[in-house]
Amino acid sequence: MSGEKFRAISVADFFYKNREIAGFDNPVRATYTIVRELVENALDACEQYSILPDIRVKLIDEGGSIYRLKVEDNGIGIPYEQVPYAFGQVLFGSKYTLRQSRGIFGLGGKMAVLYGQITAHSEVKVTSSQGGYEKYTFELSINIQDNKPIIRRKEIKPNPSRWRGTIVEIRFEGDYARAKPKIVEYFKQTSIILPYANLFFIDPDGILYRFDRVTNVMPKPPQEVKPHPHGIDIEMVKRMINMSRSSTLLDFLVNNFHRVGYATALSFLKSIKMDPKVDPRNLKVEELVKLVNKMKEYDKFRPPDAQCLSCIGTDLLRIGIVKEFQPEFVAVTQRPPSAYSGHPFVVEAAIAYGGRIPLMPPDEILVFRYANKIPLLYDLHSDVTMKVIKKINWKNYKMDLTTMPFAFFVHICSTKIPYKTVGKEFIADKPEVEYEIEWALKTCARQIRAYLSKKEKINVMQKRLSIFEKYFPMISQYSMELSGESKPPNYEKVIRRLQSHAKENGERSIIKVN
Repeated sequence: MSGEKFRAISVADFFYKNREIAGFDNPVRATYTIVRELVENALDACEQYSILPDIRVKLIDEGGSIYRLKVEDNGIGIPYEQVPYAFGQVLFGSKYTLRQSRGIFGLGGKMAVLYGQITAHSEVKVTSSQGGYEKYTFELSINIQDNKPIIRRKEIKPNPSRWRGTIVEIRFEGDYARAKPKIVEYFKQTSIILPYANLFFIDPDGILYRFDRVTNVMPKPPQEVKPHPHGIDIEMVKRMINMSRSSTLLDFLVNNFHRVGYATALSFLKSIKMDPKVDPRNLKVEELVKLVNKMKEYDKFRPPDAQCLSCIGTDLLRIGIVKEFQPEFVAVTQRPPSAYSGHPFVVEAAIAYGGRIPLMPPDEILVFRYANKIPLLYDLHSDVTMKVIKKINWKNYKMDLTTMPFAFFVHICSTKIPYKTVGKEFIADKPEVEYEIEWALKTCARQIRAYLSKKEKINVMQKRLSIFEKYFPMISQYSMELSGESKPPNYEKVIRRLQSHAKENGERSIIKVN
């Protein structure tokens, strides 16, 4: 041991050496990941401030497997002094708060910069403005050893139009030809979950992929909340105590935790026999451990609410699905807020039938997965959603997945999505999450069953009507001959009445199901 050399490396150096864990393991995956990460940052810059997103993306092939990507948004913009750190320091960002956001580490955009730097010897060029009289441009790279931004050039220009937003340009080694299906699918699926966004993508072949907004309604942005007592650990509580101004343990619990009032805090402290008046800074180590463990076990704290989440909502989810697939019928639901390990989450789901939904080959199911409005395109069969879909007996709901065209949509929003990897591509099978997905899909399936039953009933009525229309003239003629009358009976009144009855029943059935 004495002959070995020990040294620390920076965060940037760690991800430089282990970039595959963030989705940068090869040029194909890296091309898709860079586009996705920069588009997600652009969308967050709009949605968190209730700005209808206009996102423009252009990818240019510069030859020799080198590409230049330009992403422009109309978001809130980045403050001048924060631009170098926002793009030049790994794990620096605005995502370290308890509210829903697409990013979780402040990592993706910086990894794109880092990847461009090590594969194309490229700096990132960032132009931004918050709508003031000036716009500013930085050309940056990352000091990998120290995890610090290096400013290669900066420039401030007048902004007479009061433009607001951010433009990011980066060069990197990639492979668009093989990444194209995933990138185009990413934009398509993003437009489904965000029907209020304008998305424009020009690929290296000059093809424009345009996804226009179809509504100006946006979900309410998430609000930052305090930690919930069930989602804490000893280190977190120690930091909270050090930053708190509370002089008593009772005040500390009430002022620093989500949905903890005085009565609940007092009842909790009495149940674990701790003095409400003690200064939290004076707690011994064993008392702190006891406090944290008992907080995680106490079942009378109110569950976390969903104000820190920004769900799509059933109306917007339906609009997005209809825009893309024009289904014959779509069932949509949103589950009540739930929690796992103190982290609130909501599951939204939909099942669409018919229209432009393709009939899938045997053993394949059309599934669209989203987490915090991010389409998940890789590792479908490792995801909890697929596990749930496979264990439900769909024939109980009159759904035959081999002969009928169905598409499944599942969206999970949470302050902490339980991803299995840093690459954010599939979700772990947490029991609470699995339960909510299962009941969301079963709720939609019941609506589908009701619709299919009504449709079957209407078809039976239509068949009966067609039989009447075919044989009534013959019956009428036979009756006339049998009775010796000169004119056949007027059967058209009966036909019109049956047609009216069939139409009314059909319309009433469809309205009821929808």
